[in-house]
Amino acid sequence: MENQQIVAVIPARYASARLPGKALVPLAGKPMIQHVWERVRQAKRVARVIVATDDERILHIVESFGGEAQMTRVDHRSGTERAAEVAAHVEGDIFVNVQGDEPMIDPAVVDAAVETLLDEPAAALATVATPIKHPADILDPNVNKVVLDFDGNALYFSRAPIPWVRDTDHRVHARYLKHLGLYVYQREALLEFPTLPQGDLERVERLEQLRWLENGWKMRVGEVEYDSVSVDVPEDVARVEKLLQK
Repeated sequence: MENQQIVAVIPARYASARLPGKALVPLAGKPMIQHVWERVRQAKRVARVIVATDDERILHIVESFGGEAQMTRVDHRSGTERAAEVAAHVEGDIFVNVQGDEPMIDPAVVDAAVETLLDEPAAALATVATPIKHPADILDPNVNKVVLDFDGNALYFSRAPIPWVRDTDHRVHARYLKHLGLYVYQREALLEFPTLPQGDLERVERLEQLRWLENGWKMRVGEVEYDSVSVDVPEDVARVEKLLQK
């Protein structure tokens, strides 16, 4: 599996509900999508990086700084479906789905996610998680949590604190993992995703990764120390810009 062609796809739509035009927000002198693209390009395992968008403004910006972008349909329900459209027209064995709102993504984490999949030849898809270091994040519904089985596969993803410590009368050590929105797929698995029916868990939690689990797929989870810093709302812009300047 070491000689497989690995392609990274960065889904970037324009109509973000909380921050319209988010991909083009300027950060430290560059549009956010350029920061993401440049960092993903540094990943040693990735041979090609493609921005998948539904807006010509994003397409033109990416091409202006020398990046590769492809137009995709506007009716996709998730970034994974947008990545699947690219995979249907691009040669590649393994596809990496990188969130377009993480301008500080660590290239080493992209490689770690790829290696999580490569280390298990029978695996169809993989993702990464990091130990939660701040207690407040455990109860924060904007921080997605994941619990694993003995083999390192995801049992469940939730916005709720999982596992829940029931017996508070005794000292119980519960380990909490924050799920990072970075996915790696075998090409055939990614192409199948848009055909999978949405389940109640995905609709209730509003977490697209639950579609895989509800349809019986196993997702490998690698553990990393890196913690994501994303831009979701206008207030995040100044905070992330300061971090980038450092």
